[in-house]
Amino acid sequence: MKWMAVGALLATGAQAQAQDLGPRPVFPEMDPLRVQLGQLLFYDPILSGNRNISCGTCHHPRFGTSDGMSLSIGEGGIGLGPDRRIDPNNIPEDRLPRNAPALWNLGAQEYTSFFHDGRLEIDPDRPGGIRTPLGAEMVVGFDSVLAAQAMFPVLASDEMAGHYSENEVSQAVRLGHLSIKDGAWDKIAARVEAIPEYRTAFDAVLGEQEPIKFTDIANVIADFTRVEWRADDSPFDRAMMGGNPLPDDAARGQQLFYGEAGCSNCHSGWLQTDHSFHAIAMPQIGPGKSAPFETHARDDGRMRVTGDLADQYKFLTPSLRNVSVTGPYGHNGAYASLEAVVRHHLDPIVSLHAYDPTQVLFHQIDDADDWRVVGDKDELARIAEANELQPIGLSDGAVTDLVAFLHSLTDATAIKGRLGVPMKVPSGLPVDQ
Repeated sequence: MKWMAVGALLATGAQAQAQDLGPRPVFPEMDPLRVQLGQLLFYDPILSGNRNISCGTCHHPRFGTSDGMSLSIGEGGIGLGPDRRIDPNNIPEDRLPRNAPALWNLGAQEYTSFFHDGRLEIDPDRPGGIRTPLGAEMVVGFDSVLAAQAMFPVLASDEMAGHYSENEVSQAVRLGHLSIKDGAWDKIAARVEAIPEYRTAFDAVLGEQEPIKFTDIANVIADFTRVEWRADDSPFDRAMMGGNPLPDDAARGQQLFYGEAGCSNCHSGWLQTDHSFHAIAMPQIGPGKSAPFETHARDDGRMRVTGDLADQYKFLTPSLRNVSVTGPYGHNGAYASLEAVVRHHLDPIVSLHAYDPTQVLFHQIDDADDWRVVGDKDELARIAEANELQPIGLSDGAVTDLVAFLHSLTDATAIKGRLGVPMKVPSGLPVDQ
Protein backbone atom coordinates (compact mmCIF):
# COMPACT_ATOMS: atom_id res chain seq x y z
CA MET A 1 0.00 0.00 0.00
CA LYS A 2 1.07 3.56 -0.67
CA TRP A 3 1.49 4.58 2.96
CA MET A 4 3.82 1.68 3.78
CA ALA A 5 6.61 3.17 1.71
CA VAL A 6 6.60 6.70 3.05
CA GLY A 7 8.82 6.14 6.08
CA ALA A 8 11.55 4.81 3.81
CA LEU A 9 10.96 7.46 1.19
CA LEU A 10 11.68 10.23 3.66
CA ALA A 11 15.31 9.23 3.40
CA THR A 12 15.55 8.35 -0.29
CA GLY A 13 15.26 11.69 -2.04
CA ALA A 14 12.72 13.92 -3.70
CA GLN A 15 12.39 11.97 -6.95
CA ALA A 16 11.24 8.77 -5.24
CA GLN A 17 8.95 10.74 -2.97
CA ALA A 18 7.26 12.50 -5.86
CA GLN A 19 6.77 9.23 -7.72
CA ASP A 20 5.16 7.70 -4.63
CA LEU A 21 2.44 10.36 -4.64
CA GLY A 22 1.84 10.03 -8.35
CA PRO A 23 2.15 12.83 -10.91
CA ARG A 24 1.99 16.40 -9.73
CA PRO A 25 -1.41 18.14 -10.11
CA VAL A 26 -1.95 19.62 -13.56
CA PHE A 27 -3.44 23.10 -13.91
CA PRO A 28 -4.25 24.41 -17.40
CA GLU A 29 -2.83 27.76 -18.47
CA MET A 30 -5.38 30.58 -18.37
CA ASP A 31 -5.79 33.79 -20.37
CA PRO A 32 -5.07 36.67 -17.94
CA LEU A 33 -7.88 38.77 -19.41
CA ARG A 34 -10.40 36.02 -18.70
CA VAL A 35 -9.03 35.54 -15.18
CA GLN A 36 -9.30 39.24 -14.38
CA LEU A 37 -12.85 39.34 -15.73
CA GLY A 38 -13.73 36.27 -13.68
CA GLN A 39 -12.35 37.95 -10.56
CA LEU A 40 -14.70 40.91 -10.96
CA LEU A 41 -17.73 38.70 -11.55
CA PHE A 42 -16.84 36.42 -8.62
CA TYR A 43 -17.09 39.36 -6.23
CA ASP A 44 -19.91 41.24 -7.96
CA PRO A 45 -23.40 40.93 -6.36
CA ILE A 46 -24.93 41.63 -9.78
CA LEU A 47 -25.22 37.85 -10.27
CA SER A 48 -27.61 37.43 -7.33
CA GLY A 49 -31.34 37.95 -7.67
CA ASN A 50 -31.49 40.82 -5.20
CA ARG A 51 -28.04 42.18 -6.11
CA ASN A 52 -26.88 41.66 -2.53
CA ILE A 53 -24.74 38.50 -2.55
CA SER A 54 -21.68 37.50 -4.58
CA CYS A 55 -19.85 34.20 -4.91
CA GLY A 56 -17.31 35.72 -2.54
CA THR A 57 -19.89 36.17 0.23
CA CYS A 58 -19.76 32.47 1.11
CA HIS A 59 -16.33 31.74 -0.42
CA HIS A 60 -14.16 34.52 0.89
CA PRO A 61 -10.35 34.45 1.15
CA ARG A 62 -10.54 35.88 4.67
CA PHE A 63 -12.11 32.57 5.70
CA GLY A 64 -10.11 30.11 3.63
CA THR A 65 -12.47 30.43 0.61
CA SER A 66 -15.37 29.37 2.81
CA ASP A 67 -17.19 31.55 5.36
CA GLY A 68 -16.01 30.38 8.79
CA MET A 69 -19.46 29.10 9.71
CA SER A 70 -20.76 25.58 10.24
CA LEU A 71 -23.74 26.28 7.98
CA SER A 72 -23.88 29.22 5.63
CA ILE A 73 -26.49 31.95 5.36
CA GLY A 74 -27.08 33.01 1.79
CA GLU A 75 -30.17 35.02 0.85
CA GLY A 76 -31.68 36.65 3.93
CA GLY A 77 -28.33 37.23 5.59
CA ILE A 78 -26.48 40.35 6.69
CA GLY A 79 -22.74 40.61 7.25
CA LEU A 80 -19.73 38.50 6.32
CA GLY A 81 -18.19 35.34 7.72
CA PRO A 82 -18.89 34.35 11.33
CA ASP A 83 -20.52 37.76 11.84
CA ARG A 84 -23.22 37.01 9.27
CA ARG A 85 -26.73 36.98 10.74
CA ILE A 86 -30.23 36.30 9.47
CA ASP A 87 -32.01 39.49 8.50
CA PRO A 88 -35.18 39.59 10.68
CA ASN A 89 -36.91 41.50 7.90
CA ASN A 90 -36.00 38.92 5.23
CA ILE A 91 -35.91 35.50 6.89
CA PRO A 92 -34.73 32.74 4.50
CA GLU A 93 -37.40 30.44 3.15
CA ASP A 94 -35.04 27.47 3.55
CA ARG A 95 -31.93 26.98 5.64
CA LEU A 96 -28.71 25.88 3.98
CA PRO A 97 -28.00 22.33 5.15
CA ARG A 98 -24.29 21.99 4.43
CA ASN A 99 -20.98 23.71 5.03
CA ALA A 100 -19.67 25.97 2.26
CA PRO A 101 -16.83 23.92 0.72
CA ALA A 102 -13.42 25.48 0.19
CA LEU A 103 -12.32 26.19 -3.40
CA TRP A 104 -8.64 25.25 -3.22
CA ASN A 105 -7.29 23.49 -6.32
CA LEU A 106 -10.69 22.86 -7.92
CA GLY A 107 -9.03 23.85 -11.18
CA ALA A 108 -6.70 20.86 -11.11
CA GLN A 109 -7.55 18.44 -13.89
CA GLU A 110 -7.96 15.55 -11.45
CA TYR A 111 -11.16 17.07 -10.03
CA THR A 112 -14.18 15.38 -11.57
CA SER A 113 -16.83 15.62 -8.81
CA PHE A 114 -18.21 18.69 -7.07
CA PHE A 115 -20.21 19.40 -3.92
CA HIS A 116 -20.25 17.22 -0.81
CA ASP A 117 -22.39 14.56 -2.50
CA GLY A 118 -20.83 14.76 -5.97
CA ARG A 119 -24.16 15.59 -7.59
CA LEU A 120 -22.28 17.40 -10.33
CA GLU A 121 -19.59 15.30 -11.96
CA ILE A 122 -17.89 14.37 -15.19
CA ASP A 123 -19.70 11.47 -16.85
CA PRO A 124 -18.74 10.62 -20.45
CA ASP A 125 -21.98 8.66 -20.84
CA ARG A 126 -24.14 11.73 -20.27
CA PRO A 127 -25.00 14.45 -22.82
CA GLY A 128 -22.31 17.10 -22.65
CA GLY A 129 -20.14 14.75 -20.59
CA ILE A 130 -21.55 16.08 -17.31
CA ARG A 131 -23.97 14.50 -14.85
CA THR A 132 -26.25 16.99 -13.13
CA PRO A 133 -29.64 16.68 -11.42
CA LEU A 134 -30.86 19.66 -13.42
CA GLY A 135 -30.98 17.89 -16.78
CA ALA A 136 -28.90 17.59 -19.95
CA GLU A 137 -29.95 20.99 -21.31
CA MET A 138 -28.25 22.62 -18.30
CA VAL A 139 -24.72 21.68 -19.35
CA VAL A 140 -24.63 23.14 -22.87
CA GLY A 141 -22.09 25.93 -23.27
CA PHE A 142 -19.90 25.30 -20.24
CA ASP A 143 -16.18 24.86 -20.86
CA SER A 144 -15.85 22.45 -17.95
CA VAL A 145 -17.61 20.83 -15.03
CA LEU A 146 -15.93 23.46 -12.84
CA ALA A 147 -17.74 26.17 -14.79
CA ALA A 148 -21.02 24.25 -14.60
CA GLN A 149 -20.91 24.21 -10.80
CA ALA A 150 -21.19 28.02 -10.80
CA MET A 151 -24.82 27.77 -11.88
CA PHE A 152 -25.97 25.95 -8.74
CA PRO A 153 -25.70 28.72 -6.11
CA VAL A 154 -26.80 31.40 -8.57
CA LEU A 155 -30.02 29.50 -9.28
CA ALA A 156 -30.73 28.45 -5.67
CA SER A 157 -33.33 30.61 -3.92
CA ASP A 158 -31.74 30.20 -0.49
CA GLU A 159 -28.22 30.90 -1.77
CA MET A 160 -28.21 33.71 -4.36
CA ALA A 161 -31.42 33.83 -6.41
CA GLY A 162 -33.69 35.16 -3.67
CA HIS A 163 -37.16 34.36 -2.43
CA TYR A 164 -40.11 33.94 -4.75
CA SER A 165 -41.55 37.23 -6.12
CA GLU A 166 -38.59 39.26 -4.80
CA ASN A 167 -36.98 39.72 -8.21
CA GLU A 168 -37.20 38.59 -11.82
CA VAL A 169 -34.48 35.95 -11.39
CA SER A 170 -36.09 34.27 -8.39
CA GLN A 171 -39.45 34.26 -10.15
CA ALA A 172 -37.93 32.51 -13.15
CA VAL A 173 -36.22 29.99 -10.89
CA ARG A 174 -39.46 29.21 -9.04
CA LEU A 175 -41.25 28.66 -12.35
CA GLY A 176 -38.47 26.33 -13.52
CA HIS A 177 -37.47 28.73 -16.31
CA LEU A 178 -33.72 28.35 -16.11
CA SER A 179 -31.85 27.90 -19.40
CA ILE A 180 -34.80 28.55 -21.71
CA LYS A 181 -35.15 31.82 -23.64
CA ASP A 182 -35.77 34.73 -21.24
CA GLY A 183 -35.20 32.37 -18.28
CA ALA A 184 -32.98 32.98 -15.28
CA TRP A 185 -29.78 32.48 -17.28
CA ASP A 186 -30.78 35.11 -19.81
CA LYS A 187 -31.89 37.57 -17.15
CA ILE A 188 -28.58 37.37 -15.32
CA ALA A 189 -26.59 37.65 -18.55
CA ALA A 190 -28.63 40.69 -19.62
CA ARG A 191 -27.74 42.45 -16.38
CA VAL A 192 -24.05 41.92 -17.02
CA GLU A 193 -24.24 42.90 -20.68
CA ALA A 194 -25.97 46.17 -19.77
CA ILE A 195 -22.88 47.32 -17.81
CA PRO A 196 -20.44 49.03 -20.24
CA GLU A 197 -17.29 47.90 -18.45
CA TYR A 198 -18.35 44.27 -18.61
CA ARG A 199 -19.40 44.64 -22.25
CA THR A 200 -15.95 45.96 -23.12
CA ALA A 201 -14.21 43.23 -21.13
CA PHE A 202 -16.20 40.48 -22.82
CA ASP A 203 -15.47 42.05 -26.22
CA ALA A 204 -11.81 41.29 -25.51
CA VAL A 205 -12.38 37.61 -24.68
CA LEU A 206 -15.42 36.67 -26.81
CA GLY A 207 -15.18 38.99 -29.79
CA GLU A 208 -16.66 42.37 -30.61
CA GLN A 209 -20.32 42.54 -29.54
CA GLU A 210 -20.70 38.77 -29.25
CA PRO A 211 -23.76 38.21 -27.03
CA ILE A 212 -22.84 37.51 -23.41
CA LYS A 213 -24.36 34.24 -22.24
CA PHE A 214 -24.71 32.96 -18.70
CA THR A 215 -22.31 30.17 -19.59
CA ASP A 216 -19.70 32.75 -20.64
CA ILE A 217 -19.95 34.28 -17.17
CA ALA A 218 -19.55 30.87 -15.51
CA ASN A 219 -16.60 30.00 -17.76
CA VAL A 220 -14.52 33.06 -16.81
CA ILE A 221 -15.36 32.58 -13.12
CA ALA A 222 -13.97 29.05 -13.47
CA ASP A 223 -10.81 30.46 -15.06
CA PHE A 224 -10.40 32.81 -12.10
CA THR A 225 -10.92 29.92 -9.68
CA ARG A 226 -8.20 27.87 -11.37
CA VAL A 227 -5.63 30.63 -10.92
CA GLU A 228 -6.62 32.39 -7.70
CA TRP A 229 -7.24 29.32 -5.57
CA ARG A 230 -4.36 27.17 -6.78
CA ALA A 231 -2.52 25.95 -3.68
CA ASP A 232 0.37 23.60 -4.45
CA ASP A 233 3.40 25.36 -3.00
CA SER A 234 3.27 24.46 0.68
CA PRO A 235 6.15 23.41 2.97
CA PHE A 236 5.02 19.83 2.27
CA ASP A 237 5.40 20.34 -1.49
CA ARG A 238 8.81 21.90 -1.13
CA ALA A 239 10.05 19.17 1.22
CA MET A 240 8.78 16.41 -1.07
CA MET A 241 10.47 18.06 -4.05
CA GLY A 242 13.84 18.13 -2.29
CA GLY A 243 13.68 21.49 -0.52
CA ASN A 244 13.86 22.24 3.18
CA PRO A 245 12.66 19.32 5.29
CA LEU A 246 9.57 19.69 7.45
CA PRO A 247 9.97 20.59 11.13
CA ASP A 248 10.36 17.56 13.37
CA ASP A 249 6.75 17.54 14.63
CA ALA A 250 5.30 17.87 11.12
CA ALA A 251 7.69 15.16 9.83
CA ARG A 252 6.52 12.80 12.57
CA GLY A 253 2.95 13.70 11.67
CA GLN A 254 3.67 12.92 8.02
CA GLN A 255 4.89 9.44 8.91
CA LEU A 256 1.73 8.87 10.95
CA PHE A 257 -0.47 10.24 8.17
CA TYR A 258 1.00 7.85 5.58
CA GLY A 259 1.56 5.06 8.10
CA GLU A 260 0.00 4.05 11.39
CA ALA A 261 -2.90 6.55 11.31
CA GLY A 262 -3.94 5.41 7.83
CA CYS A 263 -5.11 8.88 6.78
CA SER A 264 -3.79 8.46 3.24
CA ASN A 265 -6.10 5.52 2.59
CA CYS A 266 -8.63 8.20 1.62
CA HIS A 267 -6.59 11.40 1.68
CA SER A 268 -4.18 10.24 -1.01
CA GLY A 269 -2.09 11.84 -3.72
CA TRP A 270 -0.52 15.28 -3.82
CA LEU A 271 -3.78 16.99 -2.90
CA GLN A 272 -4.70 14.49 -0.16
CA THR A 273 -7.96 13.23 -1.65
CA ASP A 274 -9.02 10.08 -3.46
CA HIS A 275 -11.96 12.00 -4.97
CA SER A 276 -14.24 9.25 -3.71
CA PHE A 277 -17.06 9.00 -1.16
CA HIS A 278 -16.90 7.58 2.35
CA ALA A 279 -19.07 7.24 5.44
CA ILE A 280 -17.20 8.17 8.60
CA ALA A 281 -20.06 8.65 11.08
CA MET A 282 -19.93 12.44 10.93
CA PRO A 283 -22.45 13.96 13.37
CA GLN A 284 -25.53 15.49 11.74
CA ILE A 285 -26.53 18.99 12.79
CA GLY A 286 -28.76 21.52 11.09
CA PRO A 287 -31.81 21.01 8.89
CA GLY A 288 -30.34 18.11 6.90
CA LYS A 289 -30.81 17.41 3.22
CA SER A 290 -33.52 14.79 3.11
CA ALA A 291 -36.02 14.10 0.34
CA PRO A 292 -38.92 16.58 0.07
CA PHE A 293 -41.43 14.09 1.48
CA GLU A 294 -39.30 13.34 4.56
CA THR A 295 -39.78 15.31 7.76
CA HIS A 296 -36.62 14.45 9.69
CA ALA A 297 -33.32 16.30 9.53
CA ARG A 298 -31.13 13.55 8.09
CA ASP A 299 -28.58 13.94 5.33
CA ASP A 300 -28.23 10.81 3.20
CA GLY A 301 -25.18 12.15 1.38
CA ARG A 302 -24.15 10.36 -1.81
CA MET A 303 -27.28 8.16 -1.73
CA ARG A 304 -29.36 11.17 -2.77
CA VAL A 305 -27.41 11.16 -6.03
CA THR A 306 -27.10 7.45 -6.82
CA GLY A 307 -30.19 6.06 -5.11
CA ASP A 308 -28.00 3.23 -3.81
CA LEU A 309 -28.53 2.38 -0.13
CA ALA A 310 -24.84 1.41 0.04
CA ASP A 311 -24.01 5.10 -0.48
CA GLN A 312 -26.02 6.34 2.50
CA TYR A 313 -24.11 8.82 4.70
CA LYS A 314 -21.15 8.88 2.30
CA PHE A 315 -19.58 12.23 1.42
CA LEU A 316 -16.79 13.33 -0.90
CA THR A 317 -13.29 13.14 0.56
CA PRO A 318 -12.13 16.77 0.86
CA SER A 319 -8.66 17.81 -0.15
CA LEU A 320 -6.58 18.82 2.85
CA ARG A 321 -4.77 21.69 1.17
CA ASN A 322 -4.98 24.81 3.36
CA VAL A 323 -7.11 22.77 5.76
CA SER A 324 -5.68 24.79 8.65
CA VAL A 325 -7.79 27.78 7.55
CA THR A 326 -10.95 26.14 6.20
CA GLY A 327 -12.80 25.24 9.41
CA PRO A 328 -15.37 24.36 10.61
CA TYR A 329 -14.99 20.80 9.36
CA GLY A 330 -17.29 18.11 8.01
CA HIS A 331 -20.07 18.27 5.43
CA ASN A 332 -22.11 20.36 7.86
CA GLY A 333 -19.30 22.00 9.80
CA ALA A 334 -19.94 19.88 12.89
CA TYR A 335 -16.40 20.28 14.24
CA ALA A 336 -14.98 23.69 15.02
CA SER A 337 -11.29 22.81 15.28
CA LEU A 338 -8.81 20.81 13.27
CA GLU A 339 -7.81 18.77 16.31
CA ALA A 340 -11.45 17.91 17.01
CA VAL A 341 -12.09 16.52 13.53
CA VAL A 342 -8.78 14.59 13.61
CA ARG A 343 -9.86 12.97 16.88
CA HIS A 344 -13.22 12.08 15.35
CA HIS A 345 -11.40 10.05 12.68
CA LEU A 346 -9.60 8.01 15.37
CA ASP A 347 -12.86 6.49 16.66
CA PRO A 348 -15.84 7.81 14.69
CA ILE A 349 -18.57 5.82 16.44
CA VAL A 350 -17.51 6.82 19.93
CA SER A 351 -17.08 10.39 18.73
CA LEU A 352 -20.53 10.37 17.13
CA HIS A 353 -22.24 9.33 20.35
CA ALA A 354 -20.16 11.72 22.47
CA TYR A 355 -20.57 14.69 20.14
CA ASP A 356 -20.56 18.11 21.81
CA PRO A 357 -22.89 20.42 19.84
CA THR A 358 -21.75 23.55 21.68
CA GLN A 359 -18.79 23.83 19.31
CA VAL A 360 -21.06 24.57 16.33
CA LEU A 361 -20.16 27.87 14.67
CA PHE A 362 -23.58 29.01 13.60
CA HIS A 363 -25.68 31.69 15.19
CA GLN A 364 -29.19 30.69 14.22
CA ILE A 365 -29.42 27.00 15.09
CA ASP A 366 -32.46 27.22 17.33
CA ASP A 367 -34.99 24.98 15.63
CA ALA A 368 -35.71 21.61 17.23
CA ASP A 369 -34.95 19.96 13.88
CA ASP A 370 -31.38 21.24 14.06
CA TRP A 371 -30.63 18.85 16.91
CA ARG A 372 -33.06 16.06 16.06
CA VAL A 373 -30.49 13.61 14.73
CA VAL A 374 -28.10 14.26 17.62
CA GLY A 375 -30.77 12.91 19.97
CA ASP A 376 -32.23 10.22 17.69
CA LYS A 377 -30.82 6.88 18.83
CA ASP A 378 -32.15 5.00 15.81
CA GLU A 379 -30.64 7.46 13.33
CA LEU A 380 -27.34 7.51 15.21
CA ALA A 381 -27.29 3.72 15.01
CA ARG A 382 -27.78 3.86 11.23
CA ILE A 383 -25.00 6.45 10.84
CA ALA A 384 -22.72 4.31 13.00
CA GLU A 385 -23.55 1.16 11.04
CA ALA A 386 -22.45 2.83 7.80
CA ASN A 387 -19.09 3.92 9.21
CA GLU A 388 -16.06 2.61 7.29
CA LEU A 389 -13.23 3.53 9.67
CA GLN A 390 -11.71 1.26 12.29
CA PRO A 391 -10.67 2.72 15.68
CA ILE A 392 -7.04 3.78 15.93
CA GLY A 393 -5.22 4.31 19.22
CA LEU A 394 -2.93 7.34 19.13
CA SER A 395 -1.38 9.33 21.95
CA ASP A 396 -2.09 13.02 22.48
CA GLY A 397 1.42 13.72 21.23
CA ALA A 398 0.73 11.81 18.02
CA VAL A 399 -2.44 13.82 17.46
CA THR A 400 -0.45 17.01 17.95
CA ASP A 401 2.08 15.82 15.37
CA LEU A 402 -0.69 14.98 12.89
CA VAL A 403 -2.11 18.47 13.26
CA ALA A 404 1.37 19.91 12.73
CA PHE A 405 1.63 17.96 9.47
CA LEU A 406 -1.76 19.25 8.33
CA HIS A 407 -0.49 22.79 8.93
CA SER A 408 2.44 22.00 6.62
CA LEU A 409 -0.09 21.69 3.77
CA THR A 410 -0.75 25.43 3.95
CA ASP A 411 0.25 27.47 0.90
CA ALA A 412 0.83 30.98 2.25
CA THR A 413 0.94 32.56 -1.20
CA ALA A 414 -2.43 31.12 -2.14
CA ILE A 415 -4.02 32.21 1.13
CA LYS A 416 -2.73 35.73 0.65
CA GLY A 417 -4.27 35.71 -2.82
CA ARG A 418 -2.90 36.47 -6.24
CA LEU A 419 -5.45 39.00 -7.51
CA GLY A 420 -7.19 39.45 -4.18
CA VAL A 421 -10.53 41.13 -3.52
CA PRO A 422 -11.19 44.10 -5.81
CA MET A 423 -11.97 47.41 -4.15
CA LYS A 424 -14.85 47.94 -6.58
CA VAL A 425 -16.72 46.07 -9.32
CA PRO A 426 -18.26 47.34 -12.58
CA SER A 427 -21.84 47.21 -11.25
CA GLY A 428 -20.95 49.71 -8.55
CA LEU A 429 -22.51 47.42 -5.94
CA PRO A 430 -20.76 46.99 -2.55
CA VAL A 431 -17.96 44.42 -2.43
CA ASP A 432 -17.55 42.14 0.60
CA GLN A 433 -14.12 43.07 1.91
